[in-house]
Amino acid sequence: MNTVYFDNNATTRVLPEVLEAMLPWFSEHFANASSSHFLGQRAKETLISARSAVASFLNASPSEIIFTSGATESNHTAILGTLAANPTRRRIVTSTVEHSSTLRLLENLASKGFEIIKVPVNTSGELNMTELALAVTDETVLVTLMHANNETGVLFSIADAVVIAHAKGAAFHTDAAQTAGKINLDVRHLGCDLLSFSGHKLHAPKGVGVLYVRKGFTLEPQIYGHQERNRRGGTENQAGIIGLSVACQQALEHITHHQDQIATLRDRLQNGILGQVPLAKLNGEEARVPNTCNICFPGVSGEELLYKLDQAGIVASQGSACTAGGTDPSHVLLAMGLNRNDAFSSIRFSLSCETTEAEVDMAVETVSTIIKVIMAAVPVAA
Repeated sequence: MNTVYFDNNATTRVLPEVLEAMLPWFSEHFANASSSHFLGQRAKETLISARSAVASFLNASPSEIIFTSGATESNHTAILGTLAANPTRRRIVTSTVEHSSTLRLLENLASKGFEIIKVPVNTSGELNMTELALAVTDETVLVTLMHANNETGVLFSIADAVVIAHAKGAAFHTDAAQTAGKINLDVRHLGCDLLSFSGHKLHAPKGVGVLYVRKGFTLEPQIYGHQERNRRGGTENQAGIIGLSVACQQALEHITHHQDQIATLRDRLQNGILGQVPLAKLNGEEARVPNTCNICFPGVSGEELLYKLDQAGIVASQGSACTAGGTDPSHVLLAMGLNRNDAFSSIRFSLSCETTEAEVDMAVETVSTIIKVIMAAVPVAA
């Protein structure tokens, strides 16, 4: 059975050209980039080139790029490093729909006396900018907001939020894990101090990520060592970094074409499902990344639907892979005003540049057929 993959917000397949660039660095080119011999220096030169490629991807300078193990580490370093560098302020502003890697850290910080303010979203998933402006005060040390939501794909107005934060002297961090490779990422335009993303969300391997730190911004390291200009210790993930740099180059080269192509397929998918399943409704109608749609099927168990889709070779999800299998409904959908039943009845479909029109049409027909079977088995009320 051929598998049709619609869970690209959880992770993407490593592109063949990315894998090809990585392979030599697992075997023949195995030296440590910190070694002084010629093999080590060759590795170091390759890291320099990779850093430049990633910097170009963000319209940043190479010196502003720190390589990490992924977006979770980047998020934590951004938040904890900012707090350590600014000990007199104790207020952190975020949103109600952030990724668990941010929210769980903030919960821990709240237990240590930090004031955590969560700005709400509306029923379309859009951030309440009026509430954000009220939340950011002279006591705020950091505003941390995701660029796009991982479950609905809804985009936040980061450039506008940065202006609000900086007006009060607060630092600004954005989690761009779900926008990297999907839309143009320009840190100069966004104006943020810090930005995070993971390689495995844009067809690079797992275990490598990036933290952009604006030049002149003070950030205390969280892992000590001489690597990454003393900002993040530990021997570099040479193969992973090289793979990430190639993925960034590929994304930058094809972003406009892929953005239009994927958005067209996403719209075909969601419009097809909404057209064939009259009760279905879209979660998050604001501006979104081009690859994501989150659809609610009222009265249908999302878990059962996913199971039957999986049996039919269609891979999707109920939301964040980091919380999959939990007994609680999506905090994102609840924050948008859905009730628990509708949140449990919602499915996320996330596409990639490898998704085809035939796969989309197959998914539409399969979802429609399965929903009819499920609803036919529901007892009719007397």
